[in-house]
Amino acid sequence: MAAFTVTVDRTAQFTEYLDRAVDEVFRTMMAVSCTPVEQPFVPARKAISAVLGLAGAISGSMVLHSGDRAALRMAERLTGITPAQVDAMVRDAVGEVCNMLAGTWKGFDPILCAGCLLSTPTVVAGSSYELFSQRAPTRIERSYRFEDFTVTVTIFCEMA
Repeated sequence: MAAFTVTVDRTAQFTEYLDRAVDEVFRTMMAVSCTPVEQPFVPARKAISAVLGLAGAISGSMVLHSGDRAALRMAERLTGITPAQVDAMVRDAVGEVCNMLAGTWKGFDPILCAGCLLSTPTVVAGSSYELFSQRAPTRIERSYRFEDFTVTVTIFCEMA
């Protein structure tokens, strides 16, 4: 398995891959445009996060974070069913979106495609939680807008 070092160019490339992956997944699976926005990340009072592990050519995690209203809308766009509250279906939908984002993101890079494994997503929902990740040398955090909602995707990683 090939290893590589993270450089400013690689981080920019990973960021570009992430923007492409978000656009592709939201357009293909939810029939909605989702574009990067330049705004600081502000945690919602009621939030939901999906965390997916990365292992192999890189190690770390990808986190999809949104407010509960955005999560409800993602689930509705994916399933065609309008959920009344954050329930198992909504949690599954958010976890699956994170899984699709990670798979699409790594698929743009030949080294990651062949040498990076993904874990099953873990989903956390509620009004009072914090997610912590081991200190990783590379952190990419991007916010995206679809309809009237914002989601944030963060990649914490280090190269093998």
